Amino acid sequence: MDQVSTLILAAALIIIMLGMGLSLVFNDFKRIVVYPKAILVGLTNQLILLPLIGFTLVSVFPLRPEIAIGIMILVACPGGPTSNLITHLAKGDIALSVSLTALSSFITILTIPFIVNFALVHFLDEGQVIQLDVVETIIQIFAIIVVPVAIGMVVRHYKEGFALRMAKPVRKASGIVIALVIIGIIIKEKHNVIPYFKQAGIVALCLNVATMLVGYYSAKIFKIKKAQAISISIESGIQNGTLAISVAVVLLGSTEFSIAPAIYSLLMFFTGGVAIYLGLKRKEFQ
Repeated sequence: MDQVSTLILAAALIIIMLGMGLSLVFNDFKRIVVYPKAILVGLTNQLILLPLIGFTLVSVFPLRPEIAIGIMILVACPGGPTSNLITHLAKGDIALSVSLTALSSFITILTIPFIVNFALVHFLDEGQVIQLDVVETIIQIFAIIVVPVAIGMVVRHYKEGFALRMAKPVRKASGIVIALVIIGIIIKEKHNVIPYFKQAGIVALCLNVATMLVGYYSAKIFKIKKAQAISISIESGIQNGTLAISVAVVLLGSTEFSIAPAIYSLLMFFTGGVAIYLGLKRKEFQ
C-alpha cells in the first residue's frame, strides 16, 4: 500500500479505538477484582492459548509463509470492539467482554512485538527476515491504541452525554473505513486472493471455531456462569482484525501479511452470527 493508504488505515484504527474508549468507564477496570476467575480464564485464553492454537494450526497446515505470518499476527491481536457487539447480541456478559477487551488491548502492547518477531524469524528464509524494533513498535502501538482509548474514556468521564451520542456514529464510520481498507487490500492482491483464500480461509475458520470452543469449555470447567462463558468464548474467538491488518501494513509494510487477517475479518461475522443465534436460543429456553 502507498503512504496515503497506510495513513488512512492507521487513522481508521485510531477512530475505532477512540470509539472503544467512548464506551468504557473506569469501573470497567475494577472488574478484575469483581470477576477475578472469569477475567483470569479469559486473559489466559486470549494471551496464551490463542497464540498456541494459532501456531499449532499454521504448523500443521501446508501454508505459504505470508499466510502463516498473517495468522500469527492475528493471534497476537485478541479481542476488539467487534467482540463486544457480538457478545451483546448473543446475550453474553457485556461488562466482562468490555473489561477483557480493554485489558487485553493494553497487555498486547507488550506481547505483539515478540509474537510477530517470532513468526517472522520462524517462517521466513534467513535472507528474507524482517524484524520489528521492539521498543519502537511498543511506542507505535501505544500511540494508536492506548492514547485514543484514554482520550475516549476521558471524554466519557467528563461529557457522558456527548460520548454516548458519538459512540454509534464513530462505530459506523470506522466500520465503513475498515471495509474500504479490506476492499483495497483485495484489489491490490487480486492475483493472489483466490489461492490465498483457499489456504487462509480454512485455517482462519479452524482458528475461529477452535478458540471459541476452547474459550467456552474452559470457562465451564472452572464453573463460570453461562453468560460469562459466552463472553469468554467470543473474546477468545473474535480477534481484532483491524489491529492485525494495521500491524501488517503500517508496521511491516506488507499487504501480503494482511490477507489472512482480512479474510478472517470477513469470516468472523459468520461464526459470530452463529454465536448470536445460539445465545438467543439459550435465552428462549430459560
